[in-house]
Amino acid sequence: MRLLFIGDIVGNKGTEAVVNNLALIKKEFRPQLTIANGENSTSVGRGISKNIYKELMGSGVDVITLGNHAWNNAEIVDFIDDATKLIRPANFPGKDVPGKGYVVVNVNGIKVGIINLQGRIFLNNLDDPFTLADEIIDKLKAETDIIFVDFHAEATSEKLAFATYVTGRVSAVVGTHTHVQTNDARILNKYTAFLTDAGMSGPTDGILGMHADNIIQQFINQRPTRFKVEETGPTIISGCYIDVDNESGKAQKIKTFKVMNDQII
Repeated sequence: MRLLFIGDIVGNKGTEAVVNNLALIKKEFRPQLTIANGENSTSVGRGISKNIYKELMGSGVDVITLGNHAWNNAEIVDFIDDATKLIRPANFPGKDVPGKGYVVVNVNGIKVGIINLQGRIFLNNLDDPFTLADEIIDKLKAETDIIFVDFHAEATSEKLAFATYVTGRVSAVVGTHTHVQTNDARILNKYTAFLTDAGMSGPTDGILGMHADNIIQQFINQRPTRFKVEETGPTIISGCYIDVDNESGKAQKIKTFKVMNDQII
């Protein structure tokens, strides 16, 4: 089983780049399942809309994960319960949280579990993702040994700590949120594929997908400012693919990739 993961899609340009290039990426890597993080995919770089969800799914994405901006587009509460392949971090607190934090997908008779969790260092203090992961993994293990986790977190230490904690129980842990692809793709304990951050998919001329001027001014004057998504210039698509043994759920390979100027590098 080959899993393809696309890092945080940012703004209109990020969405457009993924929609226009996903067929090329799939032709190159031939995945059986494609997962993408869409938490920044609206025009303002916060949250996801119903139209974007449908557009990404229509382009060939099979499951969309979210993150700390899951609720920033208010429209999401109107459609997330009906969006069967859209998951938000499972550890948002409360008993009546809209949507779901994990999903099981049937891929040609083989089940794959996908979990979305959010870290707590430098982010909102959600419920403990480590303890909740124990509960979810136990449930999924009754159906499949192939389990992928999008761990949406700021701190690299927390991402690696989580991956180490679940090593041997899940096939892969891939980090999102920081928008910069890391160079540490590896397999932990000959079982769990790990990457600290998959990187972002969006405009490259700004700062992490946002227009540079406002961010620079905030660093200079230390006053709040409204970030705007960069709408001009070239784009990048960042991600990785993971080969998993169908029987054991063990990862066999993890490789990163980028798409720039319509070329895979």
